[in-house]
Amino acid sequence: MSGTTIPIIPAKATTAIEGDGMGCHAGGETLLAAAKSAGKSEILAQYAADYPKRENAGPHDQPQSMCPAFGSLRVGLRMRRTATILSGSACCVYGLTFTSHFYGARRSVGYVPFNSESLVTGKLFEDISEAVHAQADPEKLDAIVIINLCVPTASGVPLQILPKAINGVRIIGIDVPGFGVPTHAEAKDVLTGAMLKYARSEIMAGPVPAPRQARSDKPTITLLGEMFPADPMLIAQMIAPMGLAVGTVAPTREWRELYTALDSVAVAAIHPFYTASIREFEAAGRAIVGSAPVGVDGTHDWLGAIGQATGVAQAQIDAARNATLAAIRGVLSQQKINGRITLSGYEGSELLVGRLLVECGADLRYVGSACPATPWNAHDAAWLKSKGVQVQFRASLENDLDAMREYRPQLAIGTTPVVQAAKEASIPSLYYTNLISARPLMGVAGAGSLIQVINAAMGNQHRFDQMKDFFGSVGNGDKAGVWEDVPKDFPDFRKEQRRQLDKQAKKRKAEEMGS
Repeated sequence: MSGTTIPIIPAKATTAIEGDGMGCHAGGETLLAAAKSAGKSEILAQYAADYPKRENAGPHDQPQSMCPAFGSLRVGLRMRRTATILSGSACCVYGLTFTSHFYGARRSVGYVPFNSESLVTGKLFEDISEAVHAQADPEKLDAIVIINLCVPTASGVPLQILPKAINGVRIIGIDVPGFGVPTHAEAKDVLTGAMLKYARSEIMAGPVPAPRQARSDKPTITLLGEMFPADPMLIAQMIAPMGLAVGTVAPTREWRELYTALDSVAVAAIHPFYTASIREFEAAGRAIVGSAPVGVDGTHDWLGAIGQATGVAQAQIDAARNATLAAIRGVLSQQKINGRITLSGYEGSELLVGRLLVECGADLRYVGSACPATPWNAHDAAWLKSKGVQVQFRASLENDLDAMREYRPQLAIGTTPVVQAAKEASIPSLYYTNLISARPLMGVAGAGSLIQVINAAMGNQHRFDQMKDFFGSVGNGDKAGVWEDVPKDFPDFRKEQRRQLDKQAKKRKAEEMGS
């Protein structure tokens, strides 16, 4: 055997639909190509149109958000009498289930497991169909949501051929792949839009169940986007002088609320990325109004836009403005934000918060949103830019960190990694989702609440300075980790490594000039 050469045979590359269920690691381009060849071209083309990616973004063409499917999962789990079933790799389902319970889900998440055989033979679809039929109990459920994650989508699992209803329980099958839906915020729209489309078809077919609560005797405005629970009530107070009322907030908490959402005179796109949902509202003949009543300018413009969209007389619009704007000016005159701020997030309301910060006196330099530019946030973006604020749609983590380093803020508001980087640099910071998004933004309450939390955070600079002075450079660079002894420097080794790196750099430069 000593003279025998062992043959080297290249291993067959695992495709997106093969292996042990780990095909999601094949990469976005491979999965996208597989999905298109498996019959998902139409839905992926619609996603590309609804949720456009950033052009010329290089390696960071998609913002770093949590798994997009979490958005659809969240919408379903918050609805009464609605069950949600996931179809995807076990690791993905585990992570999504964990996250959903971390955010307070109080019900189980269904799961249809698969292996390479059931995936490629079509048995997975049969398993999904069996699970749906087993769960379809009209005494307990109004709807069942089935969500294809990356691998089943790439494999072409055809949820669209499931029955539209079983025993009177509506069946909503959607594909929410990470390679087709950029952010979890937009995935909320995928499910909300699908439900609105289904509900609109029911309305067109005949009478539908009435809402639990009595309908308002005033024309109603549907609010589009998840928001702090007090905000709809604050908006209702602002539009009352115009003879209008707030109807339903979509995503809804119950199926029959979808009917009342469609039965409004106008829709306020508080969160502007619900493209599929807006398509259904427009098909129902509803006017769409962008932006939101934040700050003085924002409230003034938004009340005017709502009034015009609903045919309200100018005198009523003026009355609504007078009742609200004076109170907001009063709050802003009593307290201010004094400091430089950078702001970023992936919830879709970042531009609204940015507007409010500017009106509160903040020196806001940068607003980054993982969501895209749409016709319904164009007014907010133009307003911010007119105030000298850099606005970045489809912002990546790298964009947000670069802005923080460039503008050197006294407070950084952002996602978890941005907050971490800021604290490492001794910059006070706030996590956008839990500390900014989870508080009122509209009207008087929004201004007062935001000023308080921002000023409190910036007031902690001395604590960061004390910690920095105490710990010094401990735990940074090559001193990070766990050591039994005090780390020692090796200057000769460092010098030699630097020499080698410089030599390599000169060689690459010479090769580039020679080519």
